Amino acid sequence: MLVVGFPVGQLQANCYVLAPHEGGDCVVVDPGQDAVEPVRKQLDEHGLTPVGVLLTHGHFDHVFSAGELCESYGIPAWVHPEDRYMLADPGAALGPEGSQLFEGVPVNMPEDVRELSGDTVLNLAGMEFDVRPAPGHTGGSVLFGTGTVEGGRLLLTGDTLFTGAIGRTDLPGGDHERMLRTLRNEILSRPDDTAVLPGHGSTTTIGRERESNPFLRGLAASDEAAD
Repeated sequence: MLVVGFPVGQLQANCYVLAPHEGGDCVVVDPGQDAVEPVRKQLDEHGLTPVGVLLTHGHFDHVFSAGELCESYGIPAWVHPEDRYMLADPGAALGPEGSQLFEGVPVNMPEDVRELSGDTVLNLAGMEFDVRPAPGHTGGSVLFGTGTVEGGRLLLTGDTLFTGAIGRTDLPGGDHERMLRTLRNEILSRPDDTAVLPGHGSTTTIGRERESNPFLRGLAASDEAAD
C-alpha cells in the first residue's frame, strides 16, 4: 500500500495521499492550505489519479485546498454535516478574531460535497474506509480507518489524537466531554498495532499512545477508578 504524508500551510497540517499501489486510483485526505502543488507532485510522481477527497474535520488548515483539487480533477469531497459550513466560511469556527483572518479571502467551495453521517463505510480507489464519528475537537470530526494490503491497520485521526497529545476543544464547536468519550470509545478500543496518521506531527500507534500519552493514561486511570 502507498501512504504518503506531508505537512502543508502555515499550521503544518498533515495531508495524506493513499492508494493500494502506484499507478492507479487514490484518495487525498485533508488538503489544507497550499496543498495543491504538493498533492499534484505526489500524484505525478506515483502515477496516481484521485477519486475523492476525505476530510477529518472542517478547520481551514485541513480543508482549504479541497475545492481547488475537487474542481481540477472533477471529484467529490466527503465531510461530516456538522462541519460542512466551514468549507464555505473557513473563519467561522475560529471565533471573532480568527474570522478576521479570512476577510476578503476567496474561498473555492467543492461543487460536489457528500456528507458523512453516523457510521459509514466508503469504498474508494480499491480501499475500504470505516468512518466513525469522533466529536470533540469539532462537532463533525471523524476517524477514517482502513487496512493495508499487507494486513496492517491505519487510522487517520485528524486533530483528535496526536503523538503525545490530543486536539484542543476550546474553539467553537469543541467539547471536552465529547472528546473524552471519543478517546475512550473510539481510540482506546482499537488494537495496539493500529498505525495512527494524525493531523499534525509524526505518526504513532495506538499502543504507544496508550502507554505514553498523558491524556489517554489519565483517561484510562479514571475509568479504572470509576469501575
